[in-house]
Amino acid sequence: MNNSRGTVTNLQICTAHHAPMQVKECLRAMTDLGLEGDVHARQGSTRQVLFMDEETLAAFGLSAGRVRENITTRGIDLKMLAVGTRVRVGSALFEITKSCTPCDFMDDIRPGLREQMEGQRGMLARVVEGGELRVGDAIDVAATR
Repeated sequence: MNNSRGTVTNLQICTAHHAPMQVKECLRAMTDLGLEGDVHARQGSTRQVLFMDEETLAAFGLSAGRVRENITTRGIDLKMLAVGTRVRVGSALFEITKSCTPCDFMDDIRPGLREQMEGQRGMLARVVEGGELRVGDAIDVAATR
C-alpha cells in the first residue's frame, strides 16, 4: 500500500440510526457537516466521515460497507495517516481527526471481531472543504495541518 495516494472503491451513507447502509456512486461532502443525507452529519463533529480500506476488510473477510464506513479505499494505508492529515477526495477536502474505535456492533457481525479490529477500524475525518466525490476518484494525501 502507498501512503500518499489511493482510490475510492465504494461510497455509503446511513440515512437513519441502525438502518442499512445505502451504496452510492456519488456523494456531496458539506463543509464542517459531513456527507449529504448521512444521519451522522453534524456541524463541528470529529466523526463526520469514516474512511476504511478494503485491504483490512478483506483480511477480516468483510465486504465494503460492512463496518458502516462511508468511504472505502484501496491502496492507501489509513492507519499511517496522522491526526491533522488532510486528504483530498474528488473536489472535497477532509482532515483526519482520530482512529475509529471498534464498537459493540463489530461483535454483532462476528463474535470477537471488536477485539480483533482494535486499531484497524479506519479513520474518522471532518469535512474541511465541501465538494463532490465519486467511486473511482483518486485519494491524495494533501498535507498535515
